Amino acid sequence: MIRIMKIITDQAKIEEILSAGVEEIIEREHLALRLKSGKQLRVKFGIDPTTPDLHIGHTVPLRKLRQFQDLGHKAVLIIGDSTAMIGDPSGRSETRKILSQSEVKRNMKSYLRQAGKVLKLKEVEVRHNSEWLDNKMTTILELSRAGTIQQVLHRSDFKKRIDNNQDITILEVLYPLLQGYDSVAIKADVELGGTDQKFNLLMGRRVQRYFKIPEQDILTLPLLEGIDGVRKMSKSFGNYIALDEKPNEMFGKIMSIPDSLITKYMKLCTNIPFSETEKIEEGLRNKSLNPKEVKLKLGKEIVKMYHSEKYAQKAENSFVNTFQKGKIPEEMTEVEMKEGETLMDVLVKARVVSSKSDFRRLVQEGAVINLGTGEKITDPSFIPGSGMKFKIGKRRFIKIF
Repeated sequence: MIRIMKIITDQAKIEEILSAGVEEIIEREHLALRLKSGKQLRVKFGIDPTTPDLHIGHTVPLRKLRQFQDLGHKAVLIIGDSTAMIGDPSGRSETRKILSQSEVKRNMKSYLRQAGKVLKLKEVEVRHNSEWLDNKMTTILELSRAGTIQQVLHRSDFKKRIDNNQDITILEVLYPLLQGYDSVAIKADVELGGTDQKFNLLMGRRVQRYFKIPEQDILTLPLLEGIDGVRKMSKSFGNYIALDEKPNEMFGKIMSIPDSLITKYMKLCTNIPFSETEKIEEGLRNKSLNPKEVKLKLGKEIVKMYHSEKYAQKAENSFVNTFQKGKIPEEMTEVEMKEGETLMDVLVKARVVSSKSDFRRLVQEGAVINLGTGEKITDPSFIPGSGMKFKIGKRRFIKIF
C-alpha cells in the first residue's frame, strides 16, 4: 500500500525552513512558491562515506532535511559510494586518498545507521550514485561536455593549489560534474549543503540545464566550527563531536567549546526554539547569564537528543562532580589492552586519541595522568597494567582491562 504524504503549506513552517539557520537560497522566491504550492518536492542531500563517523557538524544539513520531511516532502539521501572513491576536493589543499570499495561499503553502513538518529529513515529514499556512475563510460563522457575547464579551475581551492604548484588530478576536476549528475539522476527539486559546497551545488544546476531538466533550488547552511572554535568541525582536525560519542565524552566536549559558539550550536544543533536562543544570546551579551550554566543546558540538550534524558542527566552529574567538585568519575571508558601494547597503542586503537603524535603531544604537555599514583606519564612508550586508570587531557578518563 502506497502512503500518500500530506504536504503542509503552513506559512510559519515554510518561513522557518527558509530562514532558520540558513546561509543562502538560490532561488528563494521560486522555492517559497513551490513550498506553498502543495506539490511534494524531492529534496536531495549527498554524503560521501569517506569515514565511518558522522559528527554533529553533519547534522546541520541533516536537520534541515528533516524539516522538509516534516512538511511532507521526499528526502533523498545520496550515498556517494562512487564519488567517495575520488574524494570531494572542496576546501582541500591536497589530493584526497583514494578509498577502496570495501572501505566505502563499511563506512556506508555506519553512515545510514547514524543518519537515522536525525531523519525518519524509513521514509527516506536512499540512493547510491554507483547506480548511475559505475561502469557508465558513456554517461561520464557526455557529462564532461556539461562543464568547462575554466569554470572548474575558477574555484578558489583549485586556484590556491595552482598558485602553490600543487597537483590537481583530472578526477578532482570531474568531481563537481559527477556530483551534479546525481541531481539529474534523481530529478532533484532542491539540494542542501554547507557553504563550502556552493560550487558543487551550482554545478548541479548547470548539469541539469545541460540535460534539459528543471534546475534545482539551492539552500546552503553554515559550517559548524569544531570544539577548538577555529576550524570547521572535522575528524581530520580532531575537533569533532561524533554522534556515536559516549554520553559523558559528548557532554564534556560540548562544555569545552568557546563561549562565542554557544548560541550557534544551540541554533544549528538543537530543537531549542529560536525565540529562546535569542534571549539567551542577549543574556550572554549583557552578562546576565553565566556561560557555564548555559553550556550545561546545551550539553544536556544535545546528549538527550542522541542518547536519552536519563543519560543526559547522568552526564551532567558526572561533569559537575568531576570538573567542578574535583571527583574522579565512577564510570569511565574501559579500553582493552593486549599483552605488550603501550598506552599509546591502546589509546590510538580505541580512538581515545586521534593519532600517536596526538598522544605524544599530550605527554609533553603533562596531560596524561596515572590516577592510581597521581603522577604524570612522561614516557610515550609506557606500558600500562590491567586495571590501571588514567586521565587523558582535560576531560577523558579511561580504565585499562
